[in-house]
Amino acid sequence: MKERLQQLIKNASTPYYHFSVACIVECKDGNLFEGVNVETSSPASGSCAERVALFSAIAHGYHKGDFKTLYLYNTTEQNIFPCFICRQALMDYCDLDTKIVSYNSQGETIEVLIKDLCPYPFDEEAFK
Repeated sequence: MKERLQQLIKNASTPYYHFSVACIVECKDGNLFEGVNVETSSPASGSCAERVALFSAIAHGYHKGDFKTLYLYNTTEQNIFPCFICRQALMDYCDLDTKIVSYNSQGETIEVLIKDLCPYPFDEEAFK
């Protein structure tokens, strides 16, 4: 998966912050959806790779419970994880045991579950 992410990251559009991220969402049925971050001159109007990939899967008919693993790659020496806006989207559409696999440029891999990133979620239970 890392090699595919390394190719995909070339599509990131990062003219302002120069921080490229690639993401692949793997669905439980084996289908893959890709995303890269797209920056704009107004930071809030851009989009993160995680949401691009997740929302692409949703646009193709996938729903909460259909997602297995989220793969992330960036070109720095650090392993990265979704920002808090992306974490909320992941909480809303993925199960708590959905795996996140983060690769960095040094070949290091860290795996966590969504519930590890969001131990006190704001989710559908908050509305009951």
